[in-house]
Amino acid sequence: MKHLLRTPIILAAAVCLIVSCKKEKHAPAPVPTRTLKFILYTDKDFSDDDHNISFSLHISNGKSAPFDSTVAMFKIKDIPHKANQLVFEKRVPDDGTTLTVGFVYTIEGIGVGWRLDTLGANQKSKTVEYPFE
Repeated sequence: MKHLLRTPIILAAAVCLIVSCKKEKHAPAPVPTRTLKFILYTDKDFSDDDHNISFSLHISNGKSAPFDSTVAMFKIKDIPHKANQLVFEKRVPDDGTTLTVGFVYTIEGIGVGWRLDTLGANQKSKTVEYPFE
């Protein structure tokens, strides 16, 4: 009979231990970031220009491979005006380096061009506005 009484007591003690032992989960420390905002539009009249153009966002710290991502492809005549500007926002790790940021564009059959700027090592944000000409 004593054996039967011990089983529920041991079982209750085990449940209490399991419930009371909570593992603390530490969330990883947030990685500091910098914010880049890219604005693209034109103030010129390109209504007769049927060349294809593609725009890429360019971000580089000069040490590792640059981030280049195509964000828009259309005819030059279809580049939006200021009222319909294209806005892209990108967060990048704040590793304390100076970044080269901007737009790289390719006009089919003509070549490559760019509009680049600098995000200083201590700057936390930058807006790169490009009124394409």
